[in-house]
Amino acid sequence: MKALIFLVSLTLLVVTHELGHLLFAKLFGTRVNRFYVFFNWKFSIIKAKKFNGKWHFLFFNSKTPESWETENLRPEDQNNTLWGLGWIPLGGYCDIAGMIDETKDSSDMASTPQPWEYRTKPGWQRLCIISGGVLVNFISALIIYSCIFAHWGTDELPMRNAKLGYEYHQLLLDEGFQNGDIIYAIDGVEQYSMKDASQAILLNNPRTVTVLRNDSLVDLSVREGLLNRLTDANPKYLMIPRYPFVVKDFIPGSLGKHCGMQIGDSLVSISGIPTPSAVEFTTTLSKFAGDSITLGFYRNRQYMEIPILLEKDGKLGIYAVDDMSQLFDVKHVDYTFFEAIPAGISYGWETLVSYVSSLKILFTPGGTKGLGGFISMASLFPDTWDWLRFWNLTALLALVLAFMNIIPIPGLDGGHIVITLWEMITRKPVNEKVLNVIQNIGLVLLLLLLIIANGNDLIRLFNGFTR
Repeated sequence: MKALIFLVSLTLLVVTHELGHLLFAKLFGTRVNRFYVFFNWKFSIIKAKKFNGKWHFLFFNSKTPESWETENLRPEDQNNTLWGLGWIPLGGYCDIAGMIDETKDSSDMASTPQPWEYRTKPGWQRLCIISGGVLVNFISALIIYSCIFAHWGTDELPMRNAKLGYEYHQLLLDEGFQNGDIIYAIDGVEQYSMKDASQAILLNNPRTVTVLRNDSLVDLSVREGLLNRLTDANPKYLMIPRYPFVVKDFIPGSLGKHCGMQIGDSLVSISGIPTPSAVEFTTTLSKFAGDSITLGFYRNRQYMEIPILLEKDGKLGIYAVDDMSQLFDVKHVDYTFFEAIPAGISYGWETLVSYVSSLKILFTPGGTKGLGGFISMASLFPDTWDWLRFWNLTALLALVLAFMNIIPIPGLDGGHIVITLWEMITRKPVNEKVLNVIQNIGLVLLLLLLIIANGNDLIRLFNGFTR
């Protein structure tokens, strides 16, 4: 399910990105030969093209008929695009006539330049065409965030409203943090949200962190090189709120339900061992697999106990409440349609700035270990369909895709943008053989990046299996 939801999100992002290129190309009279969703190596699931006054379709086709090709069409049909659906669900592409990209080789550019080709258009038009995908991704992210704010509003857990404190990654525990601490200030600056505190610890190389511990403020000295140590460890989180284990539901055949537990019970101890948080409860419970325990819990503010003989898997068959708004005093803000627009734009921009700032991790020793590929991206998505999480993650990936494409690497939109700007400044076109060499270098760099990122995923996956 994670993979399927991720695929839907990725497809939506790629299609909108390529549509950005297509829309600007059509606006400036540039021919778009093909527009594909997914890749069509060897054959296409569907091909469609309009000519002679009607749409024509081919299914599971390996070669487009000559009668569909541009040179065989009526003049009024020659600018029509071939639309297709491939079978390899890893993206898509927009084949713009006269543009050197991953869909072209040197033979495609050997003919005389035509007025309807990308290479003959003025520099500013080419700049708009090549920037169209990034622009549409960025705008779509802001639109999605605005729609989220308008429909769902926002929920934010103020830092100090997590009354049980936070669970910290072992690297922070090694710095003197204790589970249950609440970060109060970082280098003297008071903190009010977990997001800002995590970012400050991760990116600002703090020296002193003040935490609230047992109603007292405690100053912790953080050693230098924390960022490098975090990069090596590749943590999924720095801190998460500690929340009580409150029964939300039962799985079929649940042992806990069979023994008399009810929805709403708040589990607080196992055989006399206090378990104030859900993490502590599940960790402690696993240690008693196959043994008899006494489960302590509160029901309607009354303390109760139940004896239970655990099975060998050490599980009760219980779902815990994971909605923070049901457990803590969460700050909820509703927006009108017109209020949501600037709020969404502001949030999208802050998210992009935060993402770009985090990239400096890559330039630390071992920073590439933190790179992740398709498995890492898919793991962000939930196991079940959740519209709010889907749109939040899709908007985030849209910003990531927009920024990654603007990086001036040959083969990416950013590389084309730099070349176009160079031609506009010098008023001389870059030699097409040079462009082909640059394109090939870019593809090698991108392939290397993909190998590193997805290789990291496979290593983590293997390590997880062998633990």
